Amino acid sequence: MTEFALFRLPDGRAWLGEGPFTPQAEAPSEGGAFYINDFDLSDQRPWKVPARLHSVTPEDLPGAIHLNGSTTPRIHWAKPATEWFKMAFRRIRRDVLVKNIEKMVPVLTETGTLISGDPRRLLNAVMQAPANMWGYAHVSQDGGFLGATPELLFKTHDETLETMALAGTAKPGQQDAFLKDLKEIDEHEIVVRFLIDRLSTLGQVVRQPRTLCETSGLVHFQSSLSVKLAEKVDPAKLVPLLHPTPAVGCLPRDEVSLAKLREYRQQLQVPGFFGAPFGFIETNGTTHVVVAIRGLRWDGKTIQLPSGCGIVGGSAFDHEWRELRLKREAVLRLLALNS
Repeated sequence: MTEFALFRLPDGRAWLGEGPFTPQAEAPSEGGAFYINDFDLSDQRPWKVPARLHSVTPEDLPGAIHLNGSTTPRIHWAKPATEWFKMAFRRIRRDVLVKNIEKMVPVLTETGTLISGDPRRLLNAVMQAPANMWGYAHVSQDGGFLGATPELLFKTHDETLETMALAGTAKPGQQDAFLKDLKEIDEHEIVVRFLIDRLSTLGQVVRQPRTLCETSGLVHFQSSLSVKLAEKVDPAKLVPLLHPTPAVGCLPRDEVSLAKLREYRQQLQVPGFFGAPFGFIETNGTTHVVVAIRGLRWDGKTIQLPSGCGIVGGSAFDHEWRELRLKREAVLRLLALNS
């Protein structure tokens, strides 16, 4: 199998699509298709209809993608350089303090070299991710990306849309201090306000109280939101309405700020999958689109492991640098690569 895509729901249901894929601009009415795009939404036909689609379980996945006999990858990681990221941090924080922007998310990418094994083996861990995460993967002959994300961009079923704000990060065991951390609360509420503003164009928004989400060794603030839609909306139109949220992008989300965000991502060599929307539409029309974080990308022997942090008025470099490391370590634990 030279190309395939995988999507796993928190309830454990998962679908494997085999290539070649037929690209479409709109979501197919019969479902059974994947949404695959980069962060900049540069693919105008992001819905990918597979040649064959299978429901898969953790037990039958290795046979389905011909992994039998392959070994878990061993990777030599290079120490991430601070220079470019520190420069981006200072510039962003300066823009925040003079109120040019309210928030922006720079991304640091750690690079490694594949010593042995097959990165596709990591799909075993993706399939067995915690029950509050969505698994995703797109793999071609020489490379691909995969991961398990705790962040839902949106889910639609009939006339109901569900989404979440997931922002603010801490280590487990620090909940008491985290619950009172004004910087982390501010970072989270920025995302909530953005989502309510965007979703209000579709109908009345209902927000649930802010709670804690603990997954893969990290704790986040989470607020669930829902909208009763006046009519069915093509999921392809919902993606640019919501993406990128300030959880992975910037606020305000105007052309000037987005251009700066893209410039930082290019300077910091962020892989295009990171923070991008990835999804699947079931045959019953239920559509799931997630934010592709907590993952890695490979191209031949080169491995990329990105992590991002939200810069707001109360941000301090050392704190954000630790948060970036915690997020990368969480991915390594999730994929069983931390041994």
